[in-house]
Amino acid sequence: MNYFSEDELRCRCGCNIYRFDDDALSILNSIRHDCGFPLPVSSGYRCTQHPIEKRKSKPGAHTTGKAVDLAVDRGLAHTVLRVAFAHGVPRVGVNQKGDSRFIHLDWCNDRPGPTVWSY
Repeated sequence: MNYFSEDELRCRCGCNIYRFDDDALSILNSIRHDCGFPLPVSSGYRCTQHPIEKRKSKPGAHTTGKAVDLAVDRGLAHTVLRVAFAHGVPRVGVNQKGDSRFIHLDWCNDRPGPTVWSY
């Protein structure tokens, strides 16, 4: 089952490009299924001209189409982390402070991993 639309995962800088990786999407759908609750996408694919990517010295994981930020917090974040690790997600970022809480999941094999970091 596909829980995520192309619109949710496309670049939001105005270019509307969709380049989300099929393998990453398959795992993301499995994670959503196993969690049993919606996983709102706060950021999916980002082109290199996306404002967040333009501020970086080199393009980030989102530009590969193999990364997603999910707007979940507190107990739901705990469940997402548990399920993501069970599905072998190699790279996880956690932001659980302030008003912009999210979990970053990525499958970028060309970056250090497995690893977990906080924002």
